[in-house]
Amino acid sequence: LILFCCAFSIHANTLSSTESLTISRNLTIVSPGKIFELGFFKPSTRPRWYLGIWYKKIPERTYVWVANRDTPLSNSVGTLKISDGNLVILDHSNIPIWSTNTKGDVRSPIVAELLDTGNLVIRYFNNNSQEFLWQSFDFPTDTLLPEMKLGWDRKTGLNRFLRSYKSSNDPTSGSFSYKLETGVYSEFFMLAKNSPVYRTGPWNGIQFIGMPEMRKSDYVIYNFTENNEEVSLTFLMTSQNTYSRLKLSDKGEFERFTWIPTSSQWSLSWSSPKDQCDVYDLCGPYSYCDINTSPICHCIQGFEPKFPEWKLIDVAGGCVRRTPLNCGKDRFLPLKQMKLPDTKTVIVDRKIGMK
Repeated sequence: LILFCCAFSIHANTLSSTESLTISRNLTIVSPGKIFELGFFKPSTRPRWYLGIWYKKIPERTYVWVANRDTPLSNSVGTLKISDGNLVILDHSNIPIWSTNTKGDVRSPIVAELLDTGNLVIRYFNNNSQEFLWQSFDFPTDTLLPEMKLGWDRKTGLNRFLRSYKSSNDPTSGSFSYKLETGVYSEFFMLAKNSPVYRTGPWNGIQFIGMPEMRKSDYVIYNFTENNEEVSLTFLMTSQNTYSRLKLSDKGEFERFTWIPTSSQWSLSWSSPKDQCDVYDLCGPYSYCDINTSPICHCIQGFEPKFPEWKLIDVAGGCVRRTPLNCGKDRFLPLKQMKLPDTKTVIVDRKIGMK
């Protein structure tokens, strides 16, 4: 009977109010198609244990979500269970160190379920619909999976964003975040301790203008939604047998990885920032950056360096006008192959189409 219970718990994709996962028993929950697995793990030699989700079918252990990333268990004693309508992690003293903090009807039985999308959800026991009391997709760590949304839920005020690891084997919240800024035109910003270091440029109906990598590929479809209910980015895979993910690295790089079965490794498809010119506001006001020149920073036509000693190593000063602006004679000049300027303070006529 004991062996049967253990085997059932390992292969089931749900956790009921009468069941629990512990570090000592090394039990896990596996999604129905055996694509993802949830359980406790220790990413390094340090005595820190976390609850996470990883790919089941991929031999290289790749974590895509961590529950208690900032409150690890300090020893090999920990329990995941359902208590008072919530999924909680208890330490060796049975003190909660992490909880889903939902406010459902505690009188109705609930279950935690791991889906084939990698989404850990809490739902009522007798309700198999997509109405979840809580879902891990609303609280991403450093990874964006297919069908996971990045951006704002305008109905609830929830902001879904990525936060990097502290280091490659330490899932503690790191220095970098990847967030959607919703101005007149929305665009993603990468922040280092709340200071912008990169931006995608605004969405142009096909891609974020500074990310040509997002053009439709053979296996990835990007979708950007902006309406009264939400403004968010998600992506879908055209092949269910292809595994791909977006990740914010601990070095501040936003990367797409695709699993290559023939070589049994993750292949880096693209990465942002692409080069030094992709760094936010590198050259300062009224300037542009050209990675193929030295120095890489230049003043646009009609402007000159604010500081005569402007060098590559000190470019933050930017440029100033050579002569005062003359609204009767001056005109606009085209600048080709440029990322559109920061759009947080622009005024846009919504009646004008993309063409």
